[in-house]
This record gives sequence, C-alpha cells and structure tokens, in this order.
Amino acid sequence: MTGMLTVDKPSVSRPSALVSGRRHLGLVAALVLLAVVGVATKADTFATTSNIIGILALASTIGVITVGMTFVIIGGGIDLSVGSVMALASVWATTVATQEYGPWVMCLCAILVGTISGAVSGLLIAYGRMVPFIATLAMMVAASGLAQRLSDRRTQLVKPGNSAIVDLSSQRFLGLPLLVYIFAAVVAAGWILLNRTTFGRRTFAVGGNPEAARLAGIDVRRHTVMLYALSGLCCGIAAIIIMARTTTGSSTHGSLYELDAIAAVIIGGTLLSGGKGTIVGSILGLLVFTVITNLFILNGLDTSDQLIAKGLIIVAAVLLQQRSNR
Repeated sequence: MTGMLTVDKPSVSRPSALVSGRRHLGLVAALVLLAVVGVATKADTFATTSNIIGILALASTIGVITVGMTFVIIGGGIDLSVGSVMALASVWATTVATQEYGPWVMCLCAILVGTISGAVSGLLIAYGRMVPFIATLAMMVAASGLAQRLSDRRTQLVKPGNSAIVDLSSQRFLGLPLLVYIFAAVVAAGWILLNRTTFGRRTFAVGGNPEAARLAGIDVRRHTVMLYALSGLCCGIAAIIIMARTTTGSSTHGSLYELDAIAAVIIGGTLLSGGKGTIVGSILGLLVFTVITNLFILNGLDTSDQLIAKGLIIVAAVLLQQRSNR
C-alpha cells in the first residue's frame, strides 16, 4: 500500500526543485541577453510592439504543440509526427465539405483529427509494442501523405463565410491577438494538469519507472495512449491557430515543428529519458528559440545558419542535462 502511494504521488525533492528554478532563471537570463542583442542590432524594429506581437503569434502555434510534447517526453516517449498531424488537421478542416458547416465544425474537425491521430500512435506504442520513434515516424509519413492526398498538394483557403477563424488572428483584446490568449489558456491548463492532478503524477511515475508504476496499479498502456492523444489534441488546437494566422490549410504547414518542440522541451530541462520536466521550462525554451529565429530574420541572416545555431543549442542543452544528472 505504501509503495502505491509513493509511485502514484511522487514528490519533487528540494534539490530537484532548486535545479529547475536555476534552469528557469538561466533561460530568463538568456531571453534578456537576446533582447539586448536585438536592441543593439535592430533597435528600430526589434523593440516595436508589432515585432513583439509577431514573436508571440509565432510562439503560439509551436507553443501549443510544445505543451503536448512536454507530457509525452516526461512520460518516457517521443512524438515525431506533431508537425504532419497539425498539417493534416488544417487540411481536413479546410476542405470544401467541412467548411460548408461553418467555423465551429472546422475547429471540431481539426481537434478530432489531431486527437485520433495521436491516439493511433499511442495504441501502436502501448498495445502494438512499437518503439515510439518508429510509431510516430510512421504516423508522420502517413499523415503527411494523407494531407497531400486530401489537398491534392494545393493550399486551401478559409472561405470568407468562416471569418470567425481568421478573427482569432486579426481581432485583439488589450492589444494582443485572441490566438495568444488561446496559447496562454493551453499553457495554464497544461501546468494544472501536470502539477495538480493525478494524471500529472502518473505521467511522472510512468516516465520515471514504468515497471514500478505498473506494480503500483497504474495502467501504463492506457496512460501511454492518453499521453499521445493529448499530444494530438494540442496539434489540433495548433492547426486552428495556424489557420487563423495564414487563412489557409496546407500539407506544408508544420515543417520542422517537431524539431522546435522537442528542442524547446529539452532546453527547458525535461529529461529525454522521462520522469522529469516542467511546462514553464518548456515555454521558456520555446521563447528562446522564437526570439533567436526573429533575430535571424531581422538581421537578414541565412536560414541554414539559424538551423546550425539551433543544433548547437540542443547539443549544449543535452550535455548540460548529463552533467546535472551526474
């Protein structure tokens, strides 16, 4: 009985909390440093309201996906299909047949497509005993192919009659687009789910030691399916956001989003082996990457240099994790 309580409700040790706090402070310091670089190199454009809103809008799409990815990696998995699933959800939601039913049906379609795709990956992993890398890689390829088939490799425009979706990007409240508030709501819900519910405690337990979690009475396979379904749900919400931003659904949406999401989670302090991580850290890591992307664009630097910089940051983050574990 004692073992069950220990696994089902793991506590965060004080040293672990201190390490997470220090990492968060380090990420905040990195953001401040990047802001200083931005002001020094492009003072006339970086610190403007429009540029800051642009950074938040870009972070919103990948940020929602990052929340789902955080749960998956803490649970001991990985999801390579998030970009393709988001593209598939956006394409399915913007088909002529779907748009005839209005914006609410379009949003529901995107969420259902994302959630079902994630659940399929979870079923393959949990009950098909496939390695997460292979299962989600297969889903990435299949979702991309299905998106291309549905759209005939064409960009599908959101019809004027469904302007409620476009309004998420164009309409503002207190100076911020509505889609930023959607992003904030997803982050808040993710933080509560991870830190204040049984589902979150079981996620840490499954990622930390699946066998111990199973012996404690946790249905590890069912929980795994739920984690990937949650990741798919976030992809569906991200599809709505990108439809609002671009007024389109396209099979090309979400290119390399899995890289950005995984990188943000790693930089935020989540262990690739699972069992440890925070939503706050992942979002701070995402903001670091988003600001770096913005600085490269403003300064007219090549995209290949941006990818190289991101790769070096990921390597440094993993090496730092290994040193912290030792």
